[in-house]
Amino acid sequence: MTDTQDEKPLDPVARDILELLHYLEDGKSVSPQDVAKATADRVRKPKDGPELWRRYMNAAKQQALHLARTGQVEIIRKGEPADLNDLKGLWRIRLPKQD
Repeated sequence: MTDTQDEKPLDPVARDILELLHYLEDGKSVSPQDVAKATADRVRKPKDGPELWRRYMNAAKQQALHLARTGQVEIIRKGEPADLNDLKGLWRIRLPKQD
């Protein structure tokens, strides 16, 4: 088996996070709310109300944490990398800085 066969496909919300970050300038970030709104817009049906994005907030936060723990993204609070074990308040998601 190869490594690619062992890897599970990314959750759709995690893919949305990485896609949003891909189009940003280096060092720019998105909020979990931005991710939730993008996901809601992607899956929206005609009957869905304008607050559909709220359903995706928990998923956006959970997937951001998952991606941060695997090193694919960085979670920042007040402009600095946040402690993933003590995450509270407002925070944002960005791609890791390249040295």
